[in-house]
Amino acid sequence: MAPSPDVKMVFPVRRKPTTSQHEFVAYWFAHHMPFTIAAMAGRGRGYIGTVFKGAQDNDGVWDGFAQMFLAEPLHHPPEGFGARPVDSFQERVEPYFGWPTREYVVESGADHLPVRPLTLGVPFPTSRSGFFKAIVFVPAQADADHESIRSHWLHERAPRIAGAMRQVNGFRYVVGLSLEPETAPYAGMEELYFHDESAWRRFQALLGADDMAWWGEGSQTFFSDTEFVAIPV
Repeated sequence: MAPSPDVKMVFPVRRKPTTSQHEFVAYWFAHHMPFTIAAMAGRGRGYIGTVFKGAQDNDGVWDGFAQMFLAEPLHHPPEGFGARPVDSFQERVEPYFGWPTREYVVESGADHLPVRPLTLGVPFPTSRSGFFKAIVFVPAQADADHESIRSHWLHERAPRIAGAMRQVNGFRYVVGLSLEPETAPYAGMEELYFHDESAWRRFQALLGADDMAWWGEGSQTFFSDTEFVAIPV
């Protein structure tokens, strides 16, 4: 399983208590994405945003996350992005940090995630939907054996996940492993795409107990049915 040649920077984002979910979505799409598209010119090949489904009802940990595919990881700033806002979106979210990962595409599902540029006006950012996506963040543990985690994830867990997904017609499965597991908040993440929520539930029944608990509890799972495509991958 070959890794992507790019560094995938992952930016989980949480809105401020005074910001509604509708404002979070509107300001991200209309204000922040055009700014970031311009800032990324010549620096990377992709920028995708994911809005978490029902985020207004969850425990407030994250409302969505952005992914940037870059040639090199971004430097970790001394303060979070948005601590000194540069656009209206950053005024409405908590300061946030990115963490670099290496992506492994286990099942690509490219045919089920078409990119359709807008035909009137500027083509990007655009959006896509028509899927049910589960996003799993696995926290880093201070005393973890990171090489064992990487080996287990890629060579044992990933084939088992992919096999169960195929049985319910799941179409895309991506693993992102932290490049800085000693300092990053998460050891890694997974993105699992299904055609609908019922397929996700059938997948869970097939999978059974989660074997990742052996290196610590606290995994966070979020769901989405919408992605923003700012720069197609």
